[in-house]
Amino acid sequence: MSAAAPSPFADGKAPEALRTIGEVAKALGIRQHVLRYWEEQFPMLKPLKRSGGRRYYRPEDVQLIETIDRLVHREGYTLKGAKMALRGGGAVPSVAETADAPVAAATQSAPPLSAMSANFALRARLISLRTTLVNALHEA
Repeated sequence: MSAAAPSPFADGKAPEALRTIGEVAKALGIRQHVLRYWEEQFPMLKPLKRSGGRRYYRPEDVQLIETIDRLVHREGYTLKGAKMALRGGGAVPSVAETADAPVAAATQSAPPLSAMSANFALRARLISLRTTLVNALHEA
């Protein structure tokens, strides 16, 4: 048995089962039209399409959607930036993984990334810090 992350699905299906767009949207809290738009913007996101154009998402599609969601909605990437980070190869560290470490140390301790992916990770960290500062100013 693998030590994979818990599945966001509570539908009784096997973890490797195909999911419809409605099931994925509900489990991940992402609207269906957003998933369809992401298919256009991220060429690597290609769910199976059956009769009538009905989409079926594989587990690897769901993982990619979760990564895109994290990059765009939690780490502040633009769609273009997220696409470039995903194409850059290697893992894209989350802001949480680098939040407590200095930026230089975060890039040195992370798995080898392309220079572009490292730049996007730094950009995401800076966006996070800027958001924290703006919120602090508005609270004062």
